Amino acid sequence: MLLNPKAEKYEHLDSRSREIMLKTISFFESKGKEKCKEDLRGRVWHQDFFDFITENRIFADLLTPAKYAGAHKDARWDTARICDFNEILGFYGLSYWYAWQVSILGLGPIWMSANEKVKQKTADLLDQGGIFAFGLSERTHGADLYSSEMMLTPLAEGHYVADGGKYYIGNANKAALVSTFGKNSETGEYVFFVVDPRAENYDLVKNTVDWSGYVAEYALNAYPLTDDEILSTGQDAWDAALNTVNVGKFNLGWAALGIGQHCFYEAINHAAHRNLYGRVVTDFPHIRRLFTDAFTKLVAMKLFARRAADYMRAATAEDRRYLLYNPLVKMKVTCEGEEVVNLLWDVIAARGFEKDVYFENATRDIRTLPKLEGTVHVNMALIVKFMANYFFNPAVFPDVPKHSNPADDTFLFNQGATRGLSKIHFHDYRIAYEGLDLPNANIFKEQIGLLRNLLMSAPPGKDQSKDIDFLLSLGELFTLVAYGQLIIEAAGLEDMDKDVLDQIFDFMIRDFSKFALQLSQKTGATAEQSALCMKMIKNPTRDQARYQRVWDNHIAHLVDAYAQNP
Repeated sequence: MLLNPKAEKYEHLDSRSREIMLKTISFFESKGKEKCKEDLRGRVWHQDFFDFITENRIFADLLTPAKYAGAHKDARWDTARICDFNEILGFYGLSYWYAWQVSILGLGPIWMSANEKVKQKTADLLDQGGIFAFGLSERTHGADLYSSEMMLTPLAEGHYVADGGKYYIGNANKAALVSTFGKNSETGEYVFFVVDPRAENYDLVKNTVDWSGYVAEYALNAYPLTDDEILSTGQDAWDAALNTVNVGKFNLGWAALGIGQHCFYEAINHAAHRNLYGRVVTDFPHIRRLFTDAFTKLVAMKLFARRAADYMRAATAEDRRYLLYNPLVKMKVTCEGEEVVNLLWDVIAARGFEKDVYFENATRDIRTLPKLEGTVHVNMALIVKFMANYFFNPAVFPDVPKHSNPADDTFLFNQGATRGLSKIHFHDYRIAYEGLDLPNANIFKEQIGLLRNLLMSAPPGKDQSKDIDFLLSLGELFTLVAYGQLIIEAAGLEDMDKDVLDQIFDFMIRDFSKFALQLSQKTGATAEQSALCMKMIKNPTRDQARYQRVWDNHIAHLVDAYAQNP
């Protein structure tokens, strides 16, 4: 259930995709942990990785839509294999993943545009090993697009100059092209255009981070442009910005999965070979509880993220359910990844600070993911917009199958307008829950029923609907319902061991109880709401036999199953 790079064969992928994954694993295992760590300590730009990517056409095949791939028949934008690649890069080092991630963001506005000349140029640059950058945020305003100060000034006959600065822009030192968001200085209209970091009027100010990756501040000073470099304008530019983030932020959950799984192996290998007070550390009851919670959280993260990918691949203009599940992968899965590392850190303890372990980097890296591509709070504010329709206004959709087939996910570059979120409908979540009869799942269903009762009998009032603090806790409860739903759906498609699935709902019940208690204690909560929240606080079933089977059948054998080559 966890990724083991030395054992994984990627049999679910076609031959070229399988080759990409296995070659990438081989690159990192050949490089070895010591060299990876040395490069991070030295803040070395990963040129060896980019050379490997270029020589093997990896970004070119994974990130070029088939329409622009020419004779390269294996090139396509295939979300299923993109997920696998995300997981591998997260597993070995976030700085490698980051260069890939911001390339995806930089490509978004290009593939979404109507500028065929730039699209073909981009395909050629990918073929040459190019990486890309996404010039959206600014130092003063962050990702507040309304306040963008990057200005494009029209001159005459399709010529312009661009002036302004961008901040916190990955790859902007070496990108083949930087997709840059700004405004028309005369009309205030939004605009996306591409710039070349090698141009004279492009000023690479500095690297804003102390890391192997380059997260730039750059400035454009009367940078000359023509219509050939304009990607989109007006509403199209605005939609391209938000829809690109829809595509890119999904990747963060998979990076968290990679980090958490590598940490799990290091922690369990350490604990299993450590004897304290006459006992092997993995025999201590509290250590087993930490590993069991970490393991089941990782399995749940993977089940949810896989199923969310199915909805992304099945999306159409009429089926936009992915717009709930996608930010949940970014927000919930990354936060769970942080919790997994916290649990494992309590096991590995001081060893986690040592310079020769992956864990040392992971403790920093895992904390970045919930804070990128929109904070947890921003994504939660988006998610609660779906709550009413999710619970009370279901629609009928065809079943979404497991989408692991090779396909070009072209809808992601034609998502349409970004408005109308409150009009998006979902299939009835109760179908998944009613199809599962397990002790802990049944308790969790009781908690969902009590939440539904709160929303019907004591819904948020007008003032509460403006109270972000109140809505964040309410949103956490809603998040758990959708999280559990897709876990159940994925578990059915994967023929999951029922012991593991019921153990997942063990921590889900405890998490639901925690957030219910927090909501009950909010200053803005009414007495009725607080009383209903207190009813949601429940205990999981006490099934020691099931707990032991999960340990014996799924966790104990992971000792020494994987360690990165030294």
